[in-house]
Amino acid sequence: MVNITLPDGSIKSFEDAPSGRDVALSISEGFARNCVAVELDGAITDLSTPLPGDTAIRLITKKDPEAIEILRHSAAHVMAQAVLELYPEAKLTIGPAVENGFYYDIDMPPVSEDDFEKIEAVMKKIIKAKLPFVREEVPKDEALDFYKDEPYKQEMLADLADGTISFYKQGNFTDLCRGPHLPHTGYIKAFKLMKVSGAYWRADQNNAQLQRIYGTAFFDKKQLKKYLHFLEEAKKRNHRKLGIAMDLFSFHDEAPGMPFFHSKGMAVWNVLLDYWREEHQRAGYVETKTPIMLTRTLWERSGHWENYRENMYTSEIDDFEYAIKPMNCPGGMLLYSSQPHSYKDLPLRQGEIGLVHRHELSGVLSGLFRVRVFHQDDAHIFMVPDQIQDEILGVLQLVERIYSTFGLKFHLELSTRPEKSIGNDADWEVATDGLRSALDRYGQEYKINEGDGAFYGPKIDVHIQDALGRTWQCGTIQLDMSLPERFDLFYVGKDNDKHRPIMIHRTIFGSIERFFGILIEHFAGRFPLWLAPVQAALLPINDDLVEYAESIQSTLEAAGLRTELDRRTESLNRKVRDAQLAKTPLILTIGGKEKEAGTLSVRTLDGKVRYGILQQDFLDQVVAHVKTRKLDFDIFQDS
Repeated sequence: MVNITLPDGSIKSFEDAPSGRDVALSISEGFARNCVAVELDGAITDLSTPLPGDTAIRLITKKDPEAIEILRHSAAHVMAQAVLELYPEAKLTIGPAVENGFYYDIDMPPVSEDDFEKIEAVMKKIIKAKLPFVREEVPKDEALDFYKDEPYKQEMLADLADGTISFYKQGNFTDLCRGPHLPHTGYIKAFKLMKVSGAYWRADQNNAQLQRIYGTAFFDKKQLKKYLHFLEEAKKRNHRKLGIAMDLFSFHDEAPGMPFFHSKGMAVWNVLLDYWREEHQRAGYVETKTPIMLTRTLWERSGHWENYRENMYTSEIDDFEYAIKPMNCPGGMLLYSSQPHSYKDLPLRQGEIGLVHRHELSGVLSGLFRVRVFHQDDAHIFMVPDQIQDEILGVLQLVERIYSTFGLKFHLELSTRPEKSIGNDADWEVATDGLRSALDRYGQEYKINEGDGAFYGPKIDVHIQDALGRTWQCGTIQLDMSLPERFDLFYVGKDNDKHRPIMIHRTIFGSIERFFGILIEHFAGRFPLWLAPVQAALLPINDDLVEYAESIQSTLEAAGLRTELDRRTESLNRKVRDAQLAKTPLILTIGGKEKEAGTLSVRTLDGKVRYGILQQDFLDQVVAHVKTRKLDFDIFQDS
């Protein structure tokens, strides 16, 4: 008798060793139809795998988070089978599941999205056939013989240790794979090929260029439809397109990966930094500034020359080597060491909007999200050990205030000591306990990433969530036990002896350029009034009213509002449409009636039009709305 224990503690008994599917069927046929794999001893394996005697298992259903990756990995195999049927000379490499889908890298003639329809048609036939995914294991020499005409598989096999090699078959298709896979191809209820791009074998430009075909797959058509709708929404919010349409920034071939901010983009930029400075002054920070180019000896001392050299831009001046800073931290160490410190000076909170340069490969550059030059809102906090918890809590509260102002939710992750690290066990324990205690006091749930900290200390990562539910890692809070040691930083304690300060690195915006891009997509370009590059567009209905409109513009700008006066001889409808396309929150129509009555007609981004608003009432309500940094467009108190 074989006893199988389920997660709820119940036990299922069988005369012979069952498979995961047998256990699922013993619960019900309906339940079995929803099962895709089984977890055994912490590893996920195929539902058909015989279970090794008495054991505890967890059946993976379509609703479990692991299931979608299994589905997409299986879909990659189906796509590869379809490609080989259509292009018999194609050579397969790898086809993993990735976030939101899967891809397969294939050595074959170039294909385009125009070819997707015929590939999808073959995939549908394979899925309809409900071909079982069958695992086979053979010795390595047999695997090499099987793939004697497949150079990429031969190379992959050569990297594997001698022993048993696993294959998966579906119909007449076989692929080298660890698995697991779905019970059969019919589980793939909805899929779509998405795009194709070039990719070098093993990401090496000296190797052959392959065709990387991307797709996505779901367990039902509603999920696919929802995902495709999400992509359409994301496309509408694409910050690169909106940035150009709204005249915020541009990129030029003369400076790849280095954004040029236009006057309207700088208006938003300055509002962001004004807010940052206001909040940091309130939180007890002082603002500092360090040079962007420092000597090689500094970067050797900090460890960046050894560990980060390939990402740094360098120059030679007066026979000395220099590097443009990729990070602000070493300059912050020099600032601290420029004068003596007592325990009475601590905590010392130094913030910097630092301009940094990092060499990124051209293939990964992506609008404002991945650039080669950007500004970091760094801060370095120096403290004594018993201040760790309060300082971390203070940073978390500052993070919450700032993100909530933009309507951004967030979650937290604590990453602990990695295998490769510096420092002693006692310091790591103090640092990690300080972060954990602060998180516990803060009271928000957090995830622990064991062994995922920086080599110099544990950290808290802050992941924000935008209006489409996408997450972005922006803020980070890191405890550093390396740089204070490398730069021999100290403070004089109560005992009049020297002590090493504890240091926190932290960012909130992270890369300000990237945060800017996130905000464009979060708001779909419809910035709240306080953040909008142009807060009010003035539209005189004819040339005779331009001078009057200019006087109104002067009054608004004197009150601190950002305005734009449309002097063109276009129709009023055209002017209104252009202002709406520019996402201007307030569109002021100025006609003869408005001039005579001293009123304004105001159109807002929520689609409402209000007539006869007295100019002073307009000014009072708009200024109050901006001052409180409200997110909604309900600016006026309706009478």
